[in-house]
Amino acid sequence: MDKALVGTNMITFTKAQLISLLATVVDFGVMWLLLNLAGAPPVAAGATGTLLGGVTHFMISRTWVFNAQEKKWTGQLNRYVLVWIGNLVLNTTGLWLLTRYTALAPMACKAITAILVAVGYNYILQKRFVFKN
Repeated sequence: MDKALVGTNMITFTKAQLISLLATVVDFGVMWLLLNLAGAPPVAAGATGTLLGGVTHFMISRTWVFNAQEKKWTGQLNRYVLVWIGNLVLNTTGLWLLTRYTALAPMACKAITAILVAVGYNYILQKRFVFKN
């Protein structure tokens, strides 16, 4: 495999992880605020956090991670929404299952679910389907 290609892929992967971390901070921050300041139910707070984290992720990934700003944003947004709906369903379902069937704190349930979805779902679909590098 070409060393330049491997290097480029590692840079893209690293940038994607940094933006995912930022989106996670937005996601968890919103959930925490809604849980602790507004008294929202965990699943509603988690879904709202996921929504706002997704908006953050799309906007920055499009321009900085995948350098895809020259392509039509409407097509990217449509593909992103499809992937994001799966993300929302997986995160919300995982959060519900873990909060319902374990004694873990809601934020721990959210973290476990978010890691599983990020590793098993998000990056590959963002790279190969949404922003098509």
